[in-house]
Amino acid sequence: MEITFINPGVDYMVQQIMEFQTEGETKFWSEPLYHFYPQLNKEYAASLSFPERKNYIESILRTVYIGLENEINEKTAVYAQYWAVCKGQITAALSDAFNIDCANLFNDLRCNVSINPISPRFLEERCFDVFYLNSERGAIGISIHELVHFVWFHVWNQLYRDNYDEYERPSLKWILSEMVVESVMKDSRLSTINPYFPRENGGCIYPYFFDMEVDGVLILDTLDKMYERQNVRDFMLNSYSYCQMHETEIRNHILHKESL
Repeated sequence: MEITFINPGVDYMVQQIMEFQTEGETKFWSEPLYHFYPQLNKEYAASLSFPERKNYIESILRTVYIGLENEINEKTAVYAQYWAVCKGQITAALSDAFNIDCANLFNDLRCNVSINPISPRFLEERCFDVFYLNSERGAIGISIHELVHFVWFHVWNQLYRDNYDEYERPSLKWILSEMVVESVMKDSRLSTINPYFPRENGGCIYPYFFDMEVDGVLILDTLDKMYERQNVRDFMLNSYSYCQMHETEIRNHILHKESL
């Protein structure tokens, strides 16, 4: 496994930021931008049409980027150095978790160090984003989360032979992949180098999963037990079947939490 950390440039960053500022997007995804960039007036932006909002946000963030470009370039180098230190144990842990040799998998991954506080990932393009305000440990913690997705769906695709388009938000397959990261992350080779693990440190998955229940039982506890007792392919089949059975409860919970 290999990750090349790069500064993708302001055009890319603005494009990805605007993906989370569309009409009807929930607060969970749209509001972090205004938290980190108080130069932006949230109420004013919300009053604009999408083309006008894009122009408004872009004009301000391009100025922000000019002031941050050197720091982003420095962070890119620091992240790469720390990845070189950690990649051996990460690769070994993921190889064991997924019962597959990861050493020669995904040697062409790209991490975009960005001003975007949301960190999207793109499976087929083999790239993901990391927010520049992360420390080097934080950046590697985020990278582990994304690596779990890359390997998870590599194995998943071998099992299901479905389409990669089905792995993106808001599909149930995407939801499941986001929940299981915590179970994989409990391997000490991963958890000890992820500053966002355990939950008390912020958590390595979306916080709205923490209190999600079915019949009074936390879904994450159910998935944990399944993960501990089953090989990864059986776990994929059975955990997805479980989520299909309870899809309504899962989606209603997420919708409620994302809108708060």
